[in-house]
Amino acid sequence: MPMSNSPTTVVTARPVVLPAPGRGEDLQVSVSAPATGGELPVIVFSHGFGWSMDGYAPLADHWAASGFAVVRPTHLDSRTLGIPADDPRTPHIWRLRVDDLERAIDGLDVLEAAVPGLAGRLDRTRIAVAGHSWGAQTASMLLGARVLDSGGVPGEDMSDPRVKAGVLLALTGTGGADLSAFAAEHFPFMNPSFDDMAAPALIVAGDQDRSPLSTRGPDWFTDPYVLSPKDKSLLTLFGAEHSLGGIPGYEIAETTDESPERVALIQRLSTAYLRSVLYPGDTGWQEARSALEDASEPLGKLESK
Repeated sequence: MPMSNSPTTVVTARPVVLPAPGRGEDLQVSVSAPATGGELPVIVFSHGFGWSMDGYAPLADHWAASGFAVVRPTHLDSRTLGIPADDPRTPHIWRLRVDDLERAIDGLDVLEAAVPGLAGRLDRTRIAVAGHSWGAQTASMLLGARVLDSGGVPGEDMSDPRVKAGVLLALTGTGGADLSAFAAEHFPFMNPSFDDMAAPALIVAGDQDRSPLSTRGPDWFTDPYVLSPKDKSLLTLFGAEHSLGGIPGYEIAETTDESPERVALIQRLSTAYLRSVLYPGDTGWQEARSALEDASEPLGKLESK
């Protein structure tokens, strides 16, 4: 997967539709990939609450230009689908989101065939997941995170051995007393255990991300790193709020802390991290780490275990 400093043409096809019996809606997916090159590693990306396959272009476009095929499903909570809050599927959307990512991985043959020029170019041995906010919670399940029931017993293991690495952006922390009353009432699935999240992951947290879902401060978003097993890295971004500088997109209401520099740092570090896991021996991650450490005014700090 050679890297180049010259502009790379990216091709995006949307919507590609995957049949989804029992879901109530077929799964709509966006696929972005470089126009040329083969043996492309795959990133399956889970959007945050209310978004769709059209969001997070700052990340998807960068990853595709860097040699990845990026698959973005539209989950049932997307505003584009308009599903009402009293829909019987609503309490189960967190679980259906995980199914969406699995369905996208299962459907790589269909996606390849549907996107002009993509056939035969995907490397199915190098698959990663990524997500932001609720999407990070969704992605974390494929890496081994579990949901605890009301008695504290871990629920179903939804990890997928095909997934080799993850990038978890603004992933929420522990439940129980750490949840606000609203979150505890409406989001019982927000009671994670990271004990079995064994797959390698880069976790990204903002040190100014204060969530109405938690009684704690920004350190809540470091729980997934602190409480998970080894082979994890944590990037803490200085001054970043929940949008981490604008990863869902620039000039939108959700981006309260717009910083193209911060987004560029996430682009570089996430790309280098995934390459280091998917291509052992790649030196880009260490070089990116060193560049951050050597910066006169660093935008964040990295730690690993």
